[in-house]
Amino acid sequence: MDTASKIDWKGLWRNEYGSRLTITDDTGGRLTGTFETALSDSSFAGNEVPIIGLHTGPCAQFSFVAPGSIPSVCSFTGLLRDGDLHAAWHVVSDQAIKPPRPGAEPELLTLPWAHAVLTNSDTFTRAE
Repeated sequence: MDTASKIDWKGLWRNEYGSRLTITDDTGGRLTGTFETALSDSSFAGNEVPIIGLHTGPCAQFSFVAPGSIPSVCSFTGLLRDGDLHAAWHVVSDQAIKPPRPGAEPELLTLPWAHAVLTNSDTFTRAE
């Protein structure tokens, strides 16, 4: 049974923080659209970035890169359950603007590998 063709991924989705995922095409097992974070401390803040991804049945994955001067990439991988997309995400950033030590002024720092990766999870709910 082909369950991939029965799920319509297209539309606007929002996570619990207000970030917006807009999927404009879901044909052929692929996803395209845009993502805009609601988090001001993200290297993706203030930008609507294009996404590319894949889906099969209730499983979906999409990723994007930061359009600015700080090289960052983000990937979400999740599962659709009861109308919500529950997704784990990973962000890898080469650099960050932050204080090098407590009380110091923020500056552009190259991150060591142990601090270059962030992982967490979000839940997206269809908004339209």
